[in-house]
Amino acid sequence: MEQNKKTCLYDRHVAAGALISPFGGFEMPIQYSSITQEHEAVRNGCGVFDVSHMGEVSITGADAEKYVNHIFTNDVTGAPDGKIFYGMMLNEHGGTVDDLLVYKRGDNNFFLVINASNIDKDVDWIMSHAEGYDVEIVNLSDVLGELAVQGPRSEEVMQKVLGIDCAELTFYTFKESMLDGVHILVSRTGYTGEDGFEIYAVPEAIVGMWDALMESGEVEPCGLGCRDTLRFEVGLPLYGDELGEDISPIEAGLGMFVKTEKPEFIGRDAVAAQKAEGTRRKLVGIELLDRAIPRHGYEVLDVDGNVIGQITTGYRGISVDKSLAMALIDAPYFAMDTPVQVQIRRKRFPGVVIAKKFYKKSYKK
Repeated sequence: MEQNKKTCLYDRHVAAGALISPFGGFEMPIQYSSITQEHEAVRNGCGVFDVSHMGEVSITGADAEKYVNHIFTNDVTGAPDGKIFYGMMLNEHGGTVDDLLVYKRGDNNFFLVINASNIDKDVDWIMSHAEGYDVEIVNLSDVLGELAVQGPRSEEVMQKVLGIDCAELTFYTFKESMLDGVHILVSRTGYTGEDGFEIYAVPEAIVGMWDALMESGEVEPCGLGCRDTLRFEVGLPLYGDELGEDISPIEAGLGMFVKTEKPEFIGRDAVAAQKAEGTRRKLVGIELLDRAIPRHGYEVLDVDGNVIGQITTGYRGISVDKSLAMALIDAPYFAMDTPVQVQIRRKRFPGVVIAKKFYKKSYKK
């Protein structure tokens, strides 16, 4: 059996007493103090996450822009340097190979950030579709680490503790610079619904920055547990739950990141048809009228007890104190305020369809 990988910060997590668990092929910290405490630290102050498990791929060459547009649902045509795009790579049927970020570093120079669980699959997929394009594709996943500094105090902490001035960065932009003789890439991005930054650098530099942040007392170390509760509250998808090879971005409500007006990209015809004709199912929010917690895979039923879909993610919302879920359900039940039921073990709990953004995002535009 293949052993899970460890990030460059694994020893730090163990020394800090973090609860460690497998995730995406890595041994990752799930929590340090408690998921609730870490969640609230990010909502109200500043938290830092080890996200060095994420994958990074460089695409350069004369056809790099053309090739990125061929494999990516968003449109990077003529984008200014320093711009970041969110979107997906699709299979021919419109299912999601992965969702990812694309950073434009320069003319025909792009940096892709992919999900940890999909690194090998994605790199193989990107390589396999490059025939006929003048591009060089390099998997950087094993040579880069990544930190996420998130929360309303994140800009202040970046400057005060790390000496990185990010005031000029707006949401979904980035810059590259030298810090203590080491090249870093810093973006105003995150996965929490709060203002924040992600820092990419060689592992030694990431360890040094982590240590400085921990010693400062200005941040809370955060695990993947609260990363999930934070992203869930603001309706951000997790690959494997809200997106997958059998779930299109149109079904997941992410059509704004699928530019079907582009002449072509892999899967375009399938998602263009879904945009034009509608989908058989759709991702919605559900609020349970009870304190019971819906979990991934639980069945959603109509008021007559017919199965109409299933839960993709569910929690007791920490910031909003409600029992909430995202669910893929059938077309007749999409409308807001539609009554539904959720099967939790042997009991059915009443609920109602609501918007899937349960908490207002606080990004710096």
